[in-house]
Amino acid sequence: MELTLTTPGLLFPTISLLLLAFTNRFLAIAALIRSMYAQYQEKPDPLLLPQIENLKLRVRLIRDMQFLGVSSLFLCVACMLLLFAGMVQAGKYVFGGSLLLMLASLALSIREIQISIRALQIQLGDLGEEKAGK
Repeated sequence: MELTLTTPGLLFPTISLLLLAFTNRFLAIAALIRSMYAQYQEKPDPLLLPQIENLKLRVRLIRDMQFLGVSSLFLCVACMLLLFAGMVQAGKYVFGGSLLLMLASLALSIREIQISIRALQIQLGDLGEEKAGK
């Protein structure tokens, strides 16, 4: 396989867009946690605590997704430097590491989405039970 300087450069837009998406998810969840915390402080509701714990888990996953994404970008840049220096074999290994880190970041993203969907299903299930009781 031929690896040129442009090959790792192809990942830059992808990684940048992923990091932007991860950051937006983080900001939305952080705002939701703050809102629920304030709501709990005003009127303690035991149903809010599991929801806040779920959101805390999602924030940790997003933090790890961001770390792996930034690490992937770091290795892409390192790969480009190695290729620029003529160290093609080392560049291939570093680029492979970059791809593995991006794959891990995407896997965590899938897990975070699954947790999010499960939480929504639970909440909507409660709504369905209330509607059926009326």
